[in-house]
Amino acid sequence: MKLTGSSPEDTEAIGYKLGRLLKAGDVVGLYGDLGTGKTTMVKGIARAFGIGSRDVTSASFTIIAEYASSPPFYHIDLYRIERGSDLDDTGIWDCLGRESVAVIEWAERIGDELSRDFIKVFLTDLGDGRREIAIDGIHEEDWNNL
Repeated sequence: MKLTGSSPEDTEAIGYKLGRLLKAGDVVGLYGDLGTGKTTMVKGIARAFGIGSRDVTSASFTIIAEYASSPPFYHIDLYRIERGSDLDDTGIWDCLGRESVAVIEWAERIGDELSRDFIKVFLTDLGDGRREIAIDGIHEEDWNNL
């Protein structure tokens, strides 16, 4: 499914709608170049869990930010992690699946260790403030029924 946003507010609104479809155990991987709106997308997803947009910032220096929501929400930012690095020391594996929802920025840096059964969101800058947002792993019917 491909969507187009023309502003950061559109990207956040798409994130919010995606967040409304997520349930405990879901993992969302965000892919895109620097500045394509990944953190803005996280803000929208988090808002669906009752987390204020202002409370969500880039987790680049902490790698994992945990939010008290139901289910628990994890924002994982792998920007500072080298692709193929050993992630065991980060605690990331304790955040994935089970009774939580996790959103991973720079998910490509996790390599092949991530389950194939996760939602992938690709953000592409189209210029003039527009973004293409391609979502793989969500049924278009479910999206349209929101």
